[in-house]
Amino acid sequence: MKKVIVGMSGGVDSSVAALALMEAGYDVTGVSMTIYKGEDMPGASKGCYGREATEDKQNAAEICQKLGIPFYVFDCSEEYKHTVLKYFKDEYLSGRTPNPCVRCNLLMKFGLLPKKAEEAGLDFDYFATGHYAQIFSADNGRLYLKQAEDKAKDQTYFLFRLSQEQLAKTLFPLGGKTKAEVRELARKSLGIIGDKPDSQDFYGGDYNDILGLPAQKGQIVHANGKVLGSHNGFWNYTLGQRKGLGIAYPVPLYVVALDAENNLVLVDEESSVLTYECYAEDFSFYPLSDASLQGKIRSSQTLQEVADVVLNGTEALVRFANPVKAVTPGQSVAIYQDSLLVGGGTIKKK
Repeated sequence: MKKVIVGMSGGVDSSVAALALMEAGYDVTGVSMTIYKGEDMPGASKGCYGREATEDKQNAAEICQKLGIPFYVFDCSEEYKHTVLKYFKDEYLSGRTPNPCVRCNLLMKFGLLPKKAEEAGLDFDYFATGHYAQIFSADNGRLYLKQAEDKAKDQTYFLFRLSQEQLAKTLFPLGGKTKAEVRELARKSLGIIGDKPDSQDFYGGDYNDILGLPAQKGQIVHANGKVLGSHNGFWNYTLGQRKGLGIAYPVPLYVVALDAENNLVLVDEESSVLTYECYAEDFSFYPLSDASLQGKIRSSQTLQEVADVVLNGTEALVRFANPVKAVTPGQSVAIYQDSLLVGGGTIKKK
């Protein structure tokens, strides 16, 4: 019997993932990692990093008890500080908008957590999670992430950094199910958690809790050079932002640039946040054929037609067939081909 450890969050998806694997005949063990320490910062009630973490671990323990499987919790809080929180802070202070979930998945959930389990003596063949994604084995010998059956819940965008070694030892038991089906299974078999809402972000509080910076007055400046208002730190804004600028102008304005060195927030009209291309670094690209490509520059975006990908070593110029809004340095661009994720990287500039 194959053995699998399942990353348990205490929520609907990971719980049903464990149940599905048991029903498929696997020897299942639940595992979880502690990343939040209450003394670090106040946190918030929602999100992966916050006060609900303790409650979530208790929920996961109760589910594992109900399923009759072992459950282990590993302290990863120090590694999380250096791997995710420091990265988050450094990126924001450089004027970029980081994507902590992509980094956390690669280095923490699919990296450190299985390693901790192995070091603790747990014997397992696979690591599984409740992510909505699938794995496809291609004729060229590579493993590819494939979009989930439920496209509205697909999470491959957040997983594009996973290595071939990680994919070879990973199972996604929910990839072929819809969220509605998962909730129904949770209600029927696990009862108490079927209607629990999903986590919405990695941190549900004020990002200044993590950045730890005092307010620093700066200017909001139009692209024509006119000063329109003031702010308390450029790190409170992100490219493409329209709401919450606190300035009056005849037409809607958007954040088009962040000047970290001079603490400036630059704004302009909507046409300035539209572009046909973006440059990405740390880029990987393994197309399967000459079929058309699609891409997205944020998780919630629908797939957009990609006209071309021009490689230059580990960097790439991604050209879209139609203009996309708010290309944001620090975020990720993911490239798809026939529902398979064939490439991606970190946006460097538009």
